Amino acid sequence: MPKPVIAIFDVGKTNKKLFLIDENYQIVYERSARFVETVDEDGEPCENLESLRSSVYDSLHQVLQLKEFDVKAVNFSTYGASFVYLDENAEPLTPLYNYLKSYPEALKNSFYVKYGGEEKVSLETASPVLGSLNSGMQLYRLKNEKPEIFNRVKWALHLPQYLSYLITGKAVADITSIGCHTQLWDFNKNQYHEWVSAEEIDGKFGTFAPADSSLKTDFEGKSIEVGVGLHDSSAALIPYLANFNAPFVLISTGTWCISLNPFNQEPLTAEELKQDCLCYMHFKGKAIKASRIFAGYEHEVQLKRIAGHFDRAAYLFKHLKFNPAVILKLANKIPENSVEQQEFSANSAFPARDLSLFQTAEEAYHQLIFDLIKQQVYSLKLVLNAGVKRVFVDGGFGKNAIYMHLLAIAIPEIEVYASSVSQATAIGTALAINDAWNKNPAPTDMIQLKYYSAIQRTTHV
Repeated sequence: MPKPVIAIFDVGKTNKKLFLIDENYQIVYERSARFVETVDEDGEPCENLESLRSSVYDSLHQVLQLKEFDVKAVNFSTYGASFVYLDENAEPLTPLYNYLKSYPEALKNSFYVKYGGEEKVSLETASPVLGSLNSGMQLYRLKNEKPEIFNRVKWALHLPQYLSYLITGKAVADITSIGCHTQLWDFNKNQYHEWVSAEEIDGKFGTFAPADSSLKTDFEGKSIEVGVGLHDSSAALIPYLANFNAPFVLISTGTWCISLNPFNQEPLTAEELKQDCLCYMHFKGKAIKASRIFAGYEHEVQLKRIAGHFDRAAYLFKHLKFNPAVILKLANKIPENSVEQQEFSANSAFPARDLSLFQTAEEAYHQLIFDLIKQQVYSLKLVLNAGVKRVFVDGGFGKNAIYMHLLAIAIPEIEVYASSVSQATAIGTALAINDAWNKNPAPTDMIQLKYYSAIQRTTHV
């Protein structure tokens, strides 16, 4: 008897994968697609849209031929802030522009003058001014710089919804894509922002469909449920929402360390925006207040500096254990490390520190993490609210014992856990439409947790 599964396309900037996930949320098949890049008309790198389209069709065709699996459904998660512009024949009109593409300063300034200023628009749309990363601004640019192409656009679909469209032929909009740092959505009015209507672009996004909905579709003679697609950052949070009811914050760590609080729907303040806070969107349509710091990047830069100074290989630091005695020693050298002097800060102090102050590479590395934790706690407190008693840390820093111990000590009133869920984005994308394909309820044991105690807090930090 073939095993019932859902097919999930997880499309990142450099990694593109297809997973088959069974009813118990075990990954039973995995297939990678080759990353193909091209350039746009300005010579800037961008996704090869034709290659991506062919990969979706070919991969789905191949898994449907696998006799050991019965594909019941398919869904999609991709990186955000990327539009595909289709004409009336469903043909792409432009390249899939890179969200890192620089944005014309004059056009940006004229937009904000026209619609009340940067602070007003940012507060209403819960997003800092981020240029092309505000995907709505990409569409505004197309209208102003290439009106002849804009006038031919029938549908402007975010990338997850475009992939869904390839199978269903139905143009839809999804709140996890529309609502996340796009400057398209008014979080106070819970509708498209006034500028979207004024520029007459709201009709190009397709019909709004709930992120947990699906459409029964015929593909190569087989009837399957097809989801509308999700923004990957929102999808990765779904396993946590499925497994934990009590309020929590998830710190997703990588190049950026993003603190996500799905239990904080308070409107962003001007001060929070200035400190790089924004709102992501819950797949059920609620705001998720978030703050972010560039701590993963900072860690890599400073790690290389320490390794060079002490003539050590950088990879050796991954195996360092947490050493409370080192922290005590550092408190005597650096007054602001002590409990009495300590202040959390928006910036890490480590880049300005003289490495000759430290006797060993271990000392220097503990101080680096100590300084990053002060920055992390500052960022975390921007989104914390009453009732949050747990913080989960996933990604690279969740595997760093020094980071985890110091974080637990810095916030002793909150339980701190390193967490991991295999392929969280793909699992979350499957969970979003669980009821459409799976007769079983979502499992409650898919997240692995490791608790870190704050018992050392009386001796340091």
